[in-house]
Amino acid sequence: MKTRAVPVPSDSVLAPLYVGADLLDAYAIHLPAGANDDLEALARAGFERQAWWIRALTCARDVIMAPVGVKSSRAVGVAAAARGQQVIGFFPVLSKSAGELVMGADDGHLDFRLAILLRADAAGGRELAAMTVVHCHNWLGRTYLAAIAPFHRVIAPASLEQVARV
Repeated sequence: MKTRAVPVPSDSVLAPLYVGADLLDAYAIHLPAGANDDLEALARAGFERQAWWIRALTCARDVIMAPVGVKSSRAVGVAAAARGQQVIGFFPVLSKSAGELVMGADDGHLDFRLAILLRADAAGGRELAAMTVVHCHNWLGRTYLAAIAPFHRVIAPASLEQVARV
């Protein structure tokens, strides 16, 4: 099963953040019959059991960005857990409803949100969509986003494909 780029969902709780976003994209994948309906379990399948190359890129990102004060992925998750927030992968969970799980964090250089939506697809089945919204605050955020955006456009679809395989 292949992931495809889709329009950003107009019914997402993140819709108010679309205006002025520095990065706004969405991908979706058809879920096989019998796939889990639990958004948290689906998100964990995509973001806690990532491929070795995604883990390697995340590690490289953490090492490269540390000298300029950008929090490591691990530090983001640890800080959220210390505040009592649920964490999936290293993403703090911000909200959860029956059809949408929102993760993300705010930092000095940028704010990011990642929404996972479970919805009906055109063929009457189900699909899982992942949407990212990023707002940069300064030159560091814009530079960082320019550097990681090409990787994001490969990692986001690969994470959804991981969910469909599990």
